[in-house]
Amino acid sequence: MRNISALFLALFLCTGASAQVGGISTYEFLNLPNSATVAAMGGHHIALRDDDLSLALRNPALLNDAMHQRGALSHGFHPAGISNSSLAYGYFHDKTKVTFQAGLQYTGYGSDLVRRDNTGQDLGTFSANDFALTVGGGRTFDERLSVGANLKLISSQLAGYGSFGLATDLAVHYQDSSSLWGVSLLARNIGLQIGKYDGASDREPLPYELQIGINRQLRYLPFRFSVIYRYLDRWNVLFEDPNAEIETSILTVEEETTGRGAGAVFLDNLARHFVLNGELMIGKQKNLRLRFGYNHGLRRELRLTDFRSLAGYSFGFAFRTKRFSLAYGRTTYHLGGGINQLGIDVGLGKR
Repeated sequence: MRNISALFLALFLCTGASAQVGGISTYEFLNLPNSATVAAMGGHHIALRDDDLSLALRNPALLNDAMHQRGALSHGFHPAGISNSSLAYGYFHDKTKVTFQAGLQYTGYGSDLVRRDNTGQDLGTFSANDFALTVGGGRTFDERLSVGANLKLISSQLAGYGSFGLATDLAVHYQDSSSLWGVSLLARNIGLQIGKYDGASDREPLPYELQIGINRQLRYLPFRFSVIYRYLDRWNVLFEDPNAEIETSILTVEEETTGRGAGAVFLDNLARHFVLNGELMIGKQKNLRLRFGYNHGLRRELRLTDFRSLAGYSFGFAFRTKRFSLAYGRTTYHLGGGINQLGIDVGLGKR
């Protein structure tokens, strides 16, 4: 236990703080929801330990023997022919008490994208895609504490330019004896870009992120909720607008550019770290589950100045049995519409 705590303390201390998080790293497709469950719960859901294998692709400490011989498949329907899919399989090894998983996340941006030169002349078409092959394992100790790790081989192909990298996820999860609440600490995408895109001078950083999440199930109601705090390794996640008259900073009073005081800016920055979600379980066996999520950071980043939208809000449902699960999630990114995601989780072994 002390070794695990020391590891995560070192990860926290060794990570430098920086402002804003968008556009500073490569392989951003790793942050897309990998399942309908995650999509419906605000894009992040790291503290619930049950038999949903898709959650373990994000947090390997959630791997457990209930995921033995289960397969999970998910597909996200993006506009303009863009797709985001994931596939996973879990296996519990009885001798070592370790649950293993193997998974693939794939994002395709289309195969008929038009290539043009600097004068706008049509030079034909090209394709672009990213994928990450994941293997991982997790082990539970004393039915309360569990640890896990994922190893990812990442590849990106963009118009003939290729890159590949290696990354790992490290996680620890604690669940109380009553199984009513759990807490997870997760370090995602620790690694480096090994092969640079052709012509690139420097290696680009990966979308590293340190998260902590708490999941709580109410004792007398079939409802559970989660609170996830993102970017534990950095404080300022506000966007610095280069066109603003005064540089955006959590330490300045921005009344000339935004009409907000320092207190409002501080609270906005704090709220951007949080993702909130909930799940209502209906039926005697809790087969039908209604889900919703709110991501304040996503809402603020994708808001429009003159129009209100549902950006940052998500919802979905799942129908679950012991043998299979069918899930749907919808995330709103813009006033123009949202992304639909479907997923299925099936038990492939004997029950």
